[in-house]
Amino acid sequence: MKLGNNLRRCRFESDEISQQALANEIGVTRLTIHSIEKGKFVPSTLLSLKLARFFGKAVEEIFFIIDEDQPVNSTQ
Repeated sequence: MKLGNNLRRCRFESDEISQQALANEIGVTRLTIHSIEKGKFVPSTLLSLKLARFFGKAVEEIFFIIDEDQPVNSTQ
């Protein structure tokens, strides 16, 4: 399993806020935001909740599990 995210989409839906501006608001580095978006870094629960609060969304609207064993368009 892998953690997927809609963070980039959330940024663009939020007046196209830059990675740096989001990082400043959340209290992390721009590289952290970049790494989350690229799937190279799994954020802590606290960071995930901060991001969800910032965007006014549920955590599940930003982060989701990718089950690599299942076909992408499964009808199950």
